[in-house]
Amino acid sequence: MAAIGSHFLFILSALLLASLPVTTQLQPSQIWSLLKVQQLLNRPPMLRHWRRSTDFCGGGGGTVATSAVAAVVCYGDTVTQLHIAGGATGAPPLPRNFSMAALVTTLSRLPDLTVLTLSGVGLWGPIPRALSRLASLEILNMSSNYLYGPIPLALSRLGALQTLILDNNMIGGELPGWIGGTTLPSLALLSLRNNSLSGPVPEELGRMPSLRSLALASNNLSGDLPDLRGLASLREIDVSGNSLGPAFPRLGRKVASVVLGRNRFAGGLPAAELGEFYLLEWLDVSRNRFVGPLPPALLSLPSLRYLNVAGNRFTGALSGDVPCGDNLRLLDLSLNLLTGSVPACLRPGGKTETVVISSENCFDGSDGSQQHPSSFCQNQALAVGIGAPQDKERKRASRHAGFVAGIVIAVLVAVSLVGVMAFFAVRKMAMDGAKTRPSVALVEEQHASSAYPSKLFADARYISQTVKLGALGIPSYRSFSLVELEAATNNFANSCLLGQDSYGEMYLGKLSNGAPVTIRSLKVKRNQSSQSFNRHIETISRLRHRHLVSALGHCFEYDLDDSTVTQLYLVFEYVHNGNLRSRISQGTEGRKLTWGQRISAAIGVAKGIQFLHARIIPGLFGNNLRINNILLDQNHVAKIGSYNIPILGEAAKIEGVAGSKHQADSTMLGDKIDIFDFGVILLELVSGKPITSIYEVEIMKELGTQTPESHSAAAAMGNG
Repeated sequence: MAAIGSHFLFILSALLLASLPVTTQLQPSQIWSLLKVQQLLNRPPMLRHWRRSTDFCGGGGGTVATSAVAAVVCYGDTVTQLHIAGGATGAPPLPRNFSMAALVTTLSRLPDLTVLTLSGVGLWGPIPRALSRLASLEILNMSSNYLYGPIPLALSRLGALQTLILDNNMIGGELPGWIGGTTLPSLALLSLRNNSLSGPVPEELGRMPSLRSLALASNNLSGDLPDLRGLASLREIDVSGNSLGPAFPRLGRKVASVVLGRNRFAGGLPAAELGEFYLLEWLDVSRNRFVGPLPPALLSLPSLRYLNVAGNRFTGALSGDVPCGDNLRLLDLSLNLLTGSVPACLRPGGKTETVVISSENCFDGSDGSQQHPSSFCQNQALAVGIGAPQDKERKRASRHAGFVAGIVIAVLVAVSLVGVMAFFAVRKMAMDGAKTRPSVALVEEQHASSAYPSKLFADARYISQTVKLGALGIPSYRSFSLVELEAATNNFANSCLLGQDSYGEMYLGKLSNGAPVTIRSLKVKRNQSSQSFNRHIETISRLRHRHLVSALGHCFEYDLDDSTVTQLYLVFEYVHNGNLRSRISQGTEGRKLTWGQRISAAIGVAKGIQFLHARIIPGLFGNNLRINNILLDQNHVAKIGSYNIPILGEAAKIEGVAGSKHQADSTMLGDKIDIFDFGVILLELVSGKPITSIYEVEIMKELGTQTPESHSAAAAMGNG
């Protein structure tokens, strides 16, 4: 819908010039005021013919040019309308000696002024409070200037105001609540496009009895729109280019134009509500975050002429027999995940002459349009929560009980003897367990090739498998929307930042159900393939165990122009009861773990390592096991908080045969490193002393290998 602008108002003034009585007997004080306005505006081209002898009310005050307009409308011997509009590109700012306050003071000497247009003439500065002196104003248009600062409260005194247009300025601050309600009871058109307004839209805007057109496009507004169903007169709303959402706005049934593009509206479109908008002619919801099926009823709305749903994640199949409205002239379905084909009534030769843009979807391509590759469609469908249930259960490993039992025995021996004995005993048990592991791996490898087919990911089989872990108090693994993560972290505010490294940032968030989570934002290289992401998400989704800081979900952020992943977010549970070292060697006496709790923690860490090595295919090794990376929950359950997320090492992989050899060597080395690191953790658990270097490990090793006789001799020497 075209905006009401300065040229429209000039046409209106021309009609009024022809219908209203005119006279050449304009009051001398008002002639002086008009000439003063000319001077303050630096004598713009459209006003240069103004002289003291000009017959302003007889038509001599008005000129019409291709790029600029000026008009004066009188009633009797007073000025009632003043229109001064620059060209389409506007004018540069007026000189430094310009005074907005002086201009408004001059205009206040035109007491009967009801219409004022000063558009594109280079005004700059804050809006003066003295503007409230123009008490008779009904229409105020100061668009396309350089006005800044907040909207002053003084404008609330313009009780007769019907139209307020301040587009294309630099007005900032929040949209004031007083602008709604009954403060301006006659306000029918409010247009504040392309400014710097921020914050939420006040609830008072839902209580403006006369409002017909609301334009707040291209600002920095955020949050949900207020309930606008009570605006019985509202016909047009344009809030595009903000950060509004995620809830779809509640509107009255008589609305004719709704423009919501380039915001953060999310979820599904309210099909039942939109189906009742029989007067709707223009609907633009493009470049948002809508998901789910596209309501077929939209296409058959009787008055709809323009429908744009591009750049969302609408899914589902469009049926060829969907009915179409007779008035539909343009339909943009591009950049979604729709399947099937364009309805027959919209194809060439159909009953309507509609321009249809259907590219970058998941259609069959029978119309020759460019569509997303099938792999992209599968990945995106999963990202918005669409996936087939798992058709097979993976076989659980059953031959690792001896490994855990060995760890328990090792810890008990360590408690009764010395820490280093525990280290060697546990290491031996771990190596024995490693020898028995291939028999289970061979069974599981029958279900997984070395290439890890992308079909595993496309079918989303891991989702139904991980639901079983809910019995342990771990929520089901799922895909998150970017809207959820932004809400959880207050748009990834610095106050939620826990840390960052070369891979990305770590944030603390709170989901809508109040559950705290840790969100890791990972930088994504453009050269990474979608197959690579498929394998990694398949593995990450299984990182869920009682003794791991478990993965809860993921979120892909895509560049819809070239179908590439721009950002990957991984969501983990948040464990907030400190780390193991803080309860062993650095904590106060009242907070230190008992021997029973230490043994339980050691068993838990062993189970976590066992899971990473044997229950994940391929196993995860080299997990940077440090005692300060072992976290405790509120029940003192130990959880490994730092492990080898496979996607982090993707760039270091070597392709081909050499890559396979490198991976095998890394696996063997990583297995030994994890066993050694676990032994160091046991030493600190038993000794109660922090071990921060390999040198301290060697000292403990030497002390542990001394015989009882050497201990006695050393003691005797010390006593001597």
